Amino acid sequence: MATIYTSVGETVVCDLVDGTSAVHLDATNAKVGWGTGAGTAAKADTILFTEASEARVAPTVDQPTADKIRWIATLTAGAAKTITNAGLFDAATGGNLIVKGDFTGIVLALGDKIEFTITLEQT
Repeated sequence: MATIYTSVGETVVCDLVDGTSAVHLDATNAKVGWGTGAGTAAKADTILFTEASEARVAPTVDQPTADKIRWIATLTAGAAKTITNAGLFDAATGGNLIVKGDFTGIVLALGDKIEFTITLEQT
């Protein structure tokens, strides 16, 4: 299992800091999606492993400490499936994958939900 701050994510954050990008990772633009495919998250990843059919959702965003930002989102299964990965994007479709995590599959039935918490800490 791995949680990765992707290379593309690092570029996006740098672009936010230097003003190159106006698309902020706030509750309006940030989206969380999930996937059903197998694999181990890697720095070069730009997509989820087999992104599931449910739409990405807008997270709540907070800053629990000066050097951390946190996105929290709940996704609901539209059908039975096994979720194996999730990620933070800067768009509802397409866009850039900022943070990706993989995990042991979670079996869901129609209507089941998973709440994801994604935290990025500047160290």
